Amino acid sequence: MSRPVAWDDQRAFLAVLEEGSLSAAARRLGLTQPTVRVRLEALEAALKTVLFTRSANGLTPTEQARALGESARAIARASDAFVRAASAPLGEIAGTVRISVSELVGIEVIPSMLATLRTRHPQVVVELALSDAAADLLDQEVDIAVRMHQPRQGALVAKKIGAIPLGFFAHVDYLAMRGEPAGIEDFIEHDFIGPDRVRADLALAVAVHPGLTRGRFIVRTDSHPAQLAAARAGMGIAVVQRPIGNADPTLGAVLPGLTVALLETWIVTHENLLGLPRVRAVYDHLVEAFAIFARS
Repeated sequence: MSRPVAWDDQRAFLAVLEEGSLSAAARRLGLTQPTVRVRLEALEAALKTVLFTRSANGLTPTEQARALGESARAIARASDAFVRAASAPLGEIAGTVRISVSELVGIEVIPSMLATLRTRHPQVVVELALSDAAADLLDQEVDIAVRMHQPRQGALVAKKIGAIPLGFFAHVDYLAMRGEPAGIEDFIEHDFIGPDRVRADLALAVAVHPGLTRGRFIVRTDSHPAQLAAARAGMGIAVVQRPIGNADPTLGAVLPGLTVALLETWIVTHENLLGLPRVRAVYDHLVEAFAIFARS
């Protein structure tokens, strides 16, 4: 290697690898396209290898680039964790806390919890990572995660807050027009909103009623916020977290005595982070808030 590799050059490489083009990488990094190109070329010179092949269709990563991708991501996660750790004076409840939640929780549930957190701890800044994929807490990709399954790694601290029930809901106008099912046997007369390709969700629907196959759904999407939005638009019956459905006056419970499933919910962090005042404060706040939510 002819010279030390600069982290800025590695950041440029990772952005190009994940975004697929110089222009998209430049937008992500807040840089000009020529700057990203110079940094990428500097990295290739330092490593004495070609990372991308150029063509009329853009940049294609080489096998070497793909192999280096995960190492670059690990460095990026470590850098982000370093910045968060340095974001507050030692011992104060202040600074940045990064939280991983699902799309639905991030849109429908956690904002009101963060509003009360802001009142309690105004110097805490929250970063929300919205994804249905589990974030890597061991590598400190995030500081805290809300998970619907119990973590098994020994280095993680997890608090079970209870189980969130799922139920069927539809817009009150839909129910007024089509009538409310008196029992599961009446489902055949109704429109349903459901999953598209996620096998676990498809299996759950069939377990409730054998007729709730993919072909029966008049709207198919694996996005839970999109399913909820379709129900709110009056398109049919959908599975909704019961606390969310109960809190929405435009939605009515369908067969309210029927629980589709129970989502056991855990608030999780790394044992090395729980001693940090900002992480501890947010962790305790979420444990309290989600326990209340699950019972609502």
